[in-house]
Parts: sequence; structure tokens; C-alpha cells
Amino acid sequence: MTAPPGARTCLYDATELAAVIDEMARQAAGLLRGCRQVAVIGILRRGAPLADRLTERMMGLYGLAQPLRLDLLVKRYADDLTLLHPETQLTEQAQHAALDLSGYTLLVVDDVLYTGHSILKVVEYLARKQPAEIRVAVLVDRGVTRLPVRADVVGARLDIAPSDIIECHIPPYEPDFRIDLLKPERVD
Repeated sequence: MTAPPGARTCLYDATELAAVIDEMARQAAGLLRGCRQVAVIGILRRGAPLADRLTERMMGLYGLAQPLRLDLLVKRYADDLTLLHPETQLTEQAQHAALDLSGYTLLVVDDVLYTGHSILKVVEYLARKQPAEIRVAVLVDRGVTRLPVRADVVGARLDIAPSDIIECHIPPYEPDFRIDLLKPERVD
């Protein structure tokens, strides 16, 4: 993870996050109960391994049948919140072009809900696939969305200063599963 220097504080370690994921699985399983066709969709990068963890816990703890698992590539911000693309970019993979999701209940999983641009782009894309419903699960909701987007399942709501950065460390991208708060050094 590339981030500016500054003071880092671990907000959640792996043990604490295991409990958070279990609670998210409970909430998500409740939303998906009774749905005949379920797809869990991870937003690459860190939303994909989170979707795997969440799916595993929903199946293990709540008997959810094996859902369809997909990942979507979406880019807007770098890990340090630097704007990479003024227009959120969703790259459709060839295998998804003809994908029929009509009648499916979709659970979209991402690491951080920040401004809402990425989630909105994903929901717009998936809505064209005619699903029965679309739900959203995020590990962290920063509480500062600029668009009318919300998550149905939230692991942690962290109301932090706009200049601060939430770093979600999620294997396999980082060695440890944890959430850090980074207070960047001020450049005067």
C-alpha cells in the first residue's frame, strides 16, 4: 500500500476484524435469507478478498448455499485518496458482458465507502443486468458520501477528518488483516 508518511494508529487488528466479519455475515445472511439466486460481487482490489471472507462466513455460520462469485474492476482513488480518474472507471471483463443476472439478489462488497462514486458506478452497471435486488456491504463507512449511496451492511462506521486516511490491510494484498488510521504529515 502506497501512502504518505504520517502517524498511524491500528483501529482494528485481525482478531477484532474476525468478529466484525462475523457480524457482517450475520447481517448479510439476514438480507439474503430466502433468495433463490445469490451473487456476491467483490470490487477489486480489496473488496474481492473481503467478498471471499464474507461468503465463507455466511456459508459456514448461516448455511448460505454457494453463491455465484464475481469481481469487478473499478478505479477512482489511489490508496492515499489521490484522485486517479475524474470519472470513475469500471472495466467490464469479457466474461461479464453476456452475464445474465436477472432474478439474482446481488451483494456488492467493498473495503471503504468514501464518496460513493465507485459503488454508484457498480450499481449502475449491475442494474443493467436486471437483478431482483442489489445490496451493498462495506468493511468501513467513512460517513462522508457525496452521492445518495449507502451500505446495507457496515462493519465499522469511522467518522474521521477528511484529510485522514483509512488503510484497510487485507491479505493477500498485505500480510496482516487490520484497519489503520493514517494522519498524514502536514506539508506547509
